[in-house]
Amino acid sequence: MALNARRTRQLQEAVAPLLLQGEQVQMTTLAGVGSVSVRRQAVTAAVVGVLSAGTVMATVTPRPMYIVLTDQRVLFFDGNRGGKPGKLMLNLPRPYVSAGGSKKAFLGLQYVTRLSVDGQEKGLKVTFPVQHRGDGPRFVSALPVTR
Repeated sequence: MALNARRTRQLQEAVAPLLLQGEQVQMTTLAGVGSVSVRRQAVTAAVVGVLSAGTVMATVTPRPMYIVLTDQRVLFFDGNRGGKPGKLMLNLPRPYVSAGGSKKAFLGLQYVTRLSVDGQEKGLKVTFPVQHRGDGPRFVSALPVTR
C-alpha cells in the first residue's frame, strides 16, 4: 500500500526545494531504517517492566523514515512516527547505493533489505512494514544488486 495522498503531497512539498534541475521523483515510501540490538530491546523491556510493575510492555523498533527515490539520489526524511515528514536526515547519491540481502521477514509481513554505500563498511538495514511491504521489492529493483 502506497502512502496516502496527503502524506505524498507533504513529502513532495518537503523534497521540492531540494531537487536538482531535471531531477525527478520516482518513488516515495515509509520504512524503518537502522537496526535495534537484542541487548537494547531487553534493557528497554526490563526497565519499563520494573517501572510499571509489570503492567506495561515496551518494544524498540527501527526509526521510521520517509524514503524518496529520485533518478539521481536516495533521500531519507524523518518519519515522525508516521506523521508529517520532518527534516532531511540522509542524502545518498544513487550511483553509490546498492541493495542486497532482501527477504520477507516476521512471518512474511515485512520486507527487509540492506543498503550498501560505496566506501562504507557497514550497511543500512531498511525494513518495510506491513502497510508498505509491497514497496520493498519495487525499491530494491530500482537499485543495483550488492556484490
